[in-house]
Amino acid sequence: MSMSETSTAPRRGISSRGVVHRWSGTLIPTAKEPPAETEAPSHKLLVRAGFIRRVGAGIYNYLPLGWRVLGKISDIIREEMDAAGASEMLMPALEPIELMAQTGRDADYGDNLFRLTDRHGRVVALAPTHEEIITSMMAGGVSSYRQLPLNLYQIQTKFRDEFRPRSGLLRGREFIMKDAYSFHMSLDGPGGLNEGYDLMHQAYVNSFQRCGLDFSVVEAEAGPIGGSASHEFMVNCETGEDTILKCSSTGYAANVEKCEIGPRSASFDGDPTGDLEKVHTPDLPGIDEVGKFMKVKPANMLKSIVFERPEEQGGGWVIAVVRGDQEVNEGKVRDEADGGVALADDARAREAGFAIGYVSPRAANIVPNTIVLVDPDAATGMDVAKGKPMFWATGADEKDHHVKHFNWRREMGDALDDASKVRIASIRNAQAGDPSPRDSSAQLTEERGIEVGHIFKLGTKYSEAMGFEILDEHQERQPVIMGCYGIGVSRTMAACVEMSHDDDGIVWPAAIAPYHIIITPMKVERDGEHMRHAAEIASALADAGVDVLIDDRDERPGVKFKDADLIGIPLRLTIGDKALAEDSIEFKVRGAEGRGNLVPLSEVVDKALAAIGLE
Repeated sequence: MSMSETSTAPRRGISSRGVVHRWSGTLIPTAKEPPAETEAPSHKLLVRAGFIRRVGAGIYNYLPLGWRVLGKISDIIREEMDAAGASEMLMPALEPIELMAQTGRDADYGDNLFRLTDRHGRVVALAPTHEEIITSMMAGGVSSYRQLPLNLYQIQTKFRDEFRPRSGLLRGREFIMKDAYSFHMSLDGPGGLNEGYDLMHQAYVNSFQRCGLDFSVVEAEAGPIGGSASHEFMVNCETGEDTILKCSSTGYAANVEKCEIGPRSASFDGDPTGDLEKVHTPDLPGIDEVGKFMKVKPANMLKSIVFERPEEQGGGWVIAVVRGDQEVNEGKVRDEADGGVALADDARAREAGFAIGYVSPRAANIVPNTIVLVDPDAATGMDVAKGKPMFWATGADEKDHHVKHFNWRREMGDALDDASKVRIASIRNAQAGDPSPRDSSAQLTEERGIEVGHIFKLGTKYSEAMGFEILDEHQERQPVIMGCYGIGVSRTMAACVEMSHDDDGIVWPAAIAPYHIIITPMKVERDGEHMRHAAEIASALADAGVDVLIDDRDERPGVKFKDADLIGIPLRLTIGDKALAEDSIEFKVRGAEGRGNLVPLSEVVDKALAAIGLE
């Protein structure tokens, strides 16, 4: 659902008195051009406008303007978390690697985990999130169901050693995050995980509405954190790196990894399009190059990806088959494979008999203990649109070779009728134009977004791994049920800029703008009339809870106006001789076309408060 409408949450973030700062008394190093290494609009603008400065790859200083925005976002989050019954705390950035090893996340995060060795040879990590630390802490301090539920949160710096940090604050190695963890004895009922999850869901909706963001809540995969149900909060933005698929008739929304697809027809029946023809295809990287060489469109190729089951689940292999122009969804394959699977290790797969890179569905008849999962779009013997048999090309199960005129019935035989060998299953990524899973008469549409929040129902993943069990009301030991709730605070600042900017600079929502109003006197003599009016107006606005920046630089008007637009303050009040001659000042809302309007001095405070929504 879209969440761009005005929040009904109470406005608790306005202090009793705002601040008044002067440009000359703070650090705002604006620039005409962004550095060459900047990419995303938010990266360029936050650097140009003097909000952040690069220290190293994916590491940034937050300058005064940036820190003020982060503080306002954090304050809103704190208020909504506290209102939902959570309590704030702080955990260390360093985490003994033994804790992460208990849950396997040291391996799950792999090279993205910062590892350090102290002087005693002990390995520690810079925590990307704090599930293990807080679970360990709770296990040592909670022993009875009477102490639950609890929800604890922190706002803290986190670390991920991204291979290629990019886009400024959107994909950094060091970032500021709010992470919360809830603890329950049951899923349902008062105090259960579902109730706590719903409270956090609403707290997130309130937080992002109050920040002034246009966002969507989408179903999502849990990823390396684990758990069952999860939702992402996505800022709607054309430059977003995440794909969101939506159904306009039902409001269903999900990210591309999670999105379901409505019913699709499938049938293996259909005559061959010709004799099976083997083609030598050496040294061709990827399906597109193979298709060009064979003069076959990717949509007429079968892509076969090999997965393997762990030995503790009986071992064996799964071949996931999708159309060549579509992508296998690993999460859907896991769900359909009757047990956990992972992408096959190339060496083990080759040893078993798979020609990796040249695998076809026929490999199920070659390698024992193999099942083939076929997406409906690939499980077709007839090209319905053209009214003739479907032409397929695929691997030849032989290095450097593919085949043309693959026919499901001819090549697979009786295996097609054996569910232990071949099964049709929805295993690809959804895409625009697919039938909606909630209304088959509607089609999914595609939008772009930036993830700023993610909530998870963790269940007992961490408590079982770390032995966190407590006595329930029947005096029986039970693993504690957990939830996890994260907001990227620094990422939210960048996402807001991606969402809200124009050719002149940033356009901040009033709630999180570094200052609500900028006052621009044309003459800046210390005891002059312009500065006297600026000080009086600023003081009156501050008394009403407004944050004000006075641009007291001895610069040309054009420079001041351009900088005011660049840093994105919602309202500019300009004090000049012509306006003062009419007992007025110029009043201009950020983003409004043309020159500002003249407003009488006696009305400026009330009109300013109304303009920024703080009346």
